[in-house]
Amino acid sequence: MEIFDSHTHINAPQFDNDIPDVIERAAALDVTAMLVVGYDKNSTEKLKMLIKTFPQIYGAVGCHPEDAAKFDEAYINQIKEDLRMDKLNVLGEIGLDYHCTVDHQQQQDVFRTQVRLAHELNVPVTIHNRDAFGDVYQILKDEDVASIGGIMHSFNGDAIRAKKFLDLGMKLSYSGVSTFKNAAEVREAFMVTPLNRILVETDAPYLAPVPFRGMRNEPGYVRYTVEYLAQLKGIEAGILAKQTYQNTMEILGIR
Repeated sequence: MEIFDSHTHINAPQFDNDIPDVIERAAALDVTAMLVVGYDKNSTEKLKMLIKTFPQIYGAVGCHPEDAAKFDEAYINQIKEDLRMDKLNVLGEIGLDYHCTVDHQQQQDVFRTQVRLAHELNVPVTIHNRDAFGDVYQILKDEDVASIGGIMHSFNGDAIRAKKFLDLGMKLSYSGVSTFKNAAEVREAFMVTPLNRILVETDAPYLAPVPFRGMRNEPGYVRYTVEYLAQLKGIEAGILAKQTYQNTMEILGIR
């Protein structure tokens, strides 16, 4: 069995002292590839180093909605330069976060600009959404996300919302949240998501699945999410692992 963690932050400070061990533990749990996502200048520089060091690591860069006030021409040029790197082939995580204090209109403007940039660069996007389903959906629809492809990172909506984003051509990535007792709606969304549109992720160091909830998450733990979700679907974990691995390779354009 091979598993692809489609969204992780082992470039975060929480992993400063043990990245090689984290990657080794992940491999022991059959997590053999991961998409590491840059979210600010420091994490992006660390990501670029990781890509060069570890063959199983791919990368995404973009302006997180919490940093929308920092987005300017220099930021755009840096994204363009970074996305010329080998194995750095996703723009993200981008989107909207109405839980944070950044002005909503400013977030929306930065989000639209980055989706348009993804079109210009012909790369897919990975989407952050927090408390902003309606506006995220509308912007992705307006900006024709279907023609570049995208991932709804750590999808946390219900079945109705899942179908709306599936209609936009998005792939839905499910994290450890799906294992939480209070996440019945997320499980309902998962059940209506076709196998060829499902990804799995950790969002490490956050959102550790049961039985590790509340602890530092790490890429290897996506194995537990895969096993849990496969049981929900009534299929073998190896089947879900293989399909989600292929789905991730497809959206990243990896052969």
